[in-house]
Amino acid sequence: MTDQEGGDTAMSQPMTLRNRLSLNNIRWVKAASKGVMTLLVSTMVSMTAVAETGGMDSLRTIDLSVEPPAEAMKKVLESDTTFHRDFIEQPPLIPHDIRGYTVNKDVNTCLQCHSWKNASKWGATRISVTHFYDREGKQRADVAPNRYFCLQCHVPQADTAPLQKNNFEPVDSLK
Repeated sequence: MTDQEGGDTAMSQPMTLRNRLSLNNIRWVKAASKGVMTLLVSTMVSMTAVAETGGMDSLRTIDLSVEPPAEAMKKVLESDTTFHRDFIEQPPLIPHDIRGYTVNKDVNTCLQCHSWKNASKWGATRISVTHFYDREGKQRADVAPNRYFCLQCHVPQADTAPLQKNNFEPVDSLK
């Protein structure tokens, strides 16, 4: 004698209430385990997606597999004065266009005007003394290699909308 699931039951036992309950329990456990497995798989897929993005929503609104046309160049705000800073130790913004400037391991066009030697000749702001200290805090005779690539920290101010809404408020001493 076999049960409806195809498993053997005791040959001499008729289907009693107890056996029916056991069979129903087995069916329920099988169905529940399928549901649990489906839930586990979907959770793992979700967690993988979150891990890939670091749990953050992207600012990108385009498909990265398709190369979009380049945006029009933004208008750089030219100014004879320095731009306002919003936090202490904020790198100053560049108040002029830098298109065509070269900053690589061999040449730094910024230093033609902003080095201590040339700044007064061009009426430019001299680079900060902090740029002459290396990673170990030793003062160097020339710009430290870790401060040589100006565009890591300094950017031109452009006439453009923010990428994302921002509620940042500067500290009172900078207002």
